[in-house]
Amino acid sequence: MSNRQKSILLIFLVLLADQVLKIWIKTHLVPGEEIVVFKNWFILHFVENNGMAFGMEFGDGIGKYLLSLFRLAAIVALVWYLGKLLTKEVPFGLIACFSLILAGAIGNMIDGAFYGIIFNHPAGEVATIFPTGGGYSSFLLGRVVDMFYFPMIETHYPSWFPFWGGQEFVFFRHIFNIADSAVTTGVFAIFIFYRHHFGEEPKPEQGEESQCED
Repeated sequence: MSNRQKSILLIFLVLLADQVLKIWIKTHLVPGEEIVVFKNWFILHFVENNGMAFGMEFGDGIGKYLLSLFRLAAIVALVWYLGKLLTKEVPFGLIACFSLILAGAIGNMIDGAFYGIIFNHPAGEVATIFPTGGGYSSFLLGRVVDMFYFPMIETHYPSWFPFWGGQEFVFFRHIFNIADSAVTTGVFAIFIFYRHHFGEEPKPEQGEESQCED
């Protein structure tokens, strides 16, 4: 199997897992409902947000359109760069990292672009896919589905702690999805294992060295 085929397969598998889990969550849980997978450390907690990673918001309306345009530009840039990598002799690990980032970007883009069209949003009820009355929003105005919640440490800041003294502290508080995980894994892996591939000056060939010495 070529690196191109491996990259396409990896992107497909991440997107498949991401969308299957999101659709299952949307069609089985009400926003705010949760399933405890392991003790209180690993929880499937259904939330929706306006589009940024780890449950962060970017506003509504015009903010959503701007975020969607940014995502689309990032996807185009990633496809172009990944295509360039596939023509070079680089480790497949580096290709896999950019494939993960691309898959994550596409995964969340699908939510924002289409979920408002294909799902309804009844208050206090489980959503229906392809409802007869239409979706809860329009193209590019859908909400991103998040579900992974790992509140492994729940405590309070000491009273003497600046600004947040006495307030609740939860690690890890953010709720995220498979697409977010793919992007984060790809970025961190590049930073840890493959940053030496960037910023390297191309070495002159032997003939060019001779000309310089002359």
